[in-house]
Amino acid sequence: MALADFLLAHAPFSLPPHLYSYIPGQTPLSTTSTVVSTLIGYLVVIFGIQAAMKNHPPQKLNTLFQIHNVILSSGSLLLLVLMLEEIVPIIWKEGLFYSMCGEGAWTSRMEFYYMINYYFKYLELLDTVFLAFKKKPLAFLHVFHHSATALLCYSQLEGKTSISWTVITLNLTVHVLMYYYYYATAGGAKIWWKKYLTMMQIIQFVIDLFIVYFGTYSHFTTAYYKSLPNIGDCAGGEGAALFGCGLLTSYLFLFINFYFQTYNYKKKPQGNGKANGHANGKATKAE
Repeated sequence: MALADFLLAHAPFSLPPHLYSYIPGQTPLSTTSTVVSTLIGYLVVIFGIQAAMKNHPPQKLNTLFQIHNVILSSGSLLLLVLMLEEIVPIIWKEGLFYSMCGEGAWTSRMEFYYMINYYFKYLELLDTVFLAFKKKPLAFLHVFHHSATALLCYSQLEGKTSISWTVITLNLTVHVLMYYYYYATAGGAKIWWKKYLTMMQIIQFVIDLFIVYFGTYSHFTTAYYKSLPNIGDCAGGEGAALFGCGLLTSYLFLFINFYFQTYNYKKKPQGNGKANGHANGKATKAE
């Protein structure tokens, strides 16, 4: 029995149609006004907490933070397995191009998994709430990435881009490790591979861009520039495809900038012990 069938067979209740199929206007968070209002509310909340915490000591909230990260790490792993269980047979039977670009690759189960992944993005907004209560800096990359990714997932559900699973499965793989890292370090563990986690995120975006630019090129050449070489159409809304390309491109540059700012330090000239100790202490603390 497939994992999805097992979970459905043992589910304690059945869902109404708008909760397992994406129905604009009926499914929660399925209208532009609702999504934009929610994300504006997110910004108001986190910066409101930041302002309120100015005269208060930072809150650790370690237990809640660890529970949050266990849910996201294990949830990402389960969703990754379910998506691969659905898409791998399609790849095997129909080929990789069809699995990425064929309309038939947007199955009812994949749509439901895309919805779950979309709702995960709102749960991930709590990452920033924890940062605000801990009085950690709210970096532009963090706030922009969290809010924009929810918007990205919404746009792909609206556009029914069959290629979505390629980006999502890579992202879920990174999140399994990333949220485990946050869980472990919150408990006091010393993790040596933080730098490589950032490298994984950068590699993820490079692969993402290769795939989505290929799919977008394939669609536009098939639809409008038939004289150019292509191997067939790629299903999905044009606006969703272009928005995805633009946003993922911005992510790549932002994460590369973050990597160099965080891990690459210019060596200070050799001087007295005090200067060297300060430089070494800074590098060790940052890593």
